Amino acid sequence: MEEFERVKKVDENVVPDKEFIKRLKKDLKAKEEEIQKRDERNRRRLKKLIICLIIVFIIISITLSVVAIIYKDYIKHFTQTIPTEKVYYAQDFGIEEVKSNTDYDNDGIEDYADILQGARLEAENKPNYRSAYYNGGYPPDDEGVCTDVIWRALKNAGYSLKDMVDEDIKNNVNLYPRVEGKPDPNIDFRRVPNLKVYFERNHISLTTDLNEISQWQAGDIVVFGKEHIGIISDKRNEKGVPYLIHNAGHPYREEDGLEFYNENAWKISGHYRLKDMNI
Repeated sequence: MEEFERVKKVDENVVPDKEFIKRLKKDLKAKEEEIQKRDERNRRRLKKLIICLIIVFIIISITLSVVAIIYKDYIKHFTQTIPTEKVYYAQDFGIEEVKSNTDYDNDGIEDYADILQGARLEAENKPNYRSAYYNGGYPPDDEGVCTDVIWRALKNAGYSLKDMVDEDIKNNVNLYPRVEGKPDPNIDFRRVPNLKVYFERNHISLTTDLNEISQWQAGDIVVFGKEHIGIISDKRNEKGVPYLIHNAGHPYREEDGLEFYNENAWKISGHYRLKDMNI
């Protein structure tokens, strides 16, 4: 107890170091100022970030608005799922349907009807739009692009478009610019420029004028520029212009789109009909 009282007395007699306290206060003030400066820097950074985000949001909004205005027809066209317009057929316009004299696969259905049936099956199957290179040439049944509609439609009539195109390229490689002198059976028959040359050389070339509605028949093949290709449907719109069966990755693949694509996307550059193999 006496020892405790002695230590207590000594502690009470200790005089604080004024210099130490002064330095401590100075350090605390400097630390406080540093914290304030750091907080101010963080506030400025946050403010800049918010301003940048607002600017980015405004730019994106303006861009989307401009795109929506420019491509409003595309957006409307590609977002439709089920057409609401009345469907017409050739007889509604007094148009005689052209029939093939050939039944190449001997299934009791003439070739043009077979091609239409094959194209429609492809539209109903709605394969995923995927452009890729496949060993052997053929994509899986659940994948495809616009050119795959064509060979699958002709396959339904008994034809191997791949073999026909490969043979013509082999014998006339200089007439196929897209081949660039190096035939590749794995992909050549799935390229629009090659198909355009093939059909131009080997089958019946027809009008590209959509006003000549009687010349557009079910099972015909239509090429848009050098980028797209499809099959003509037997369905028609109120003007007599036929529907288009094709694959552009859109939801409804047999549609009243022939005029739309010709006017808004790619000009029609070719219109062909498989020649009668019995002639």
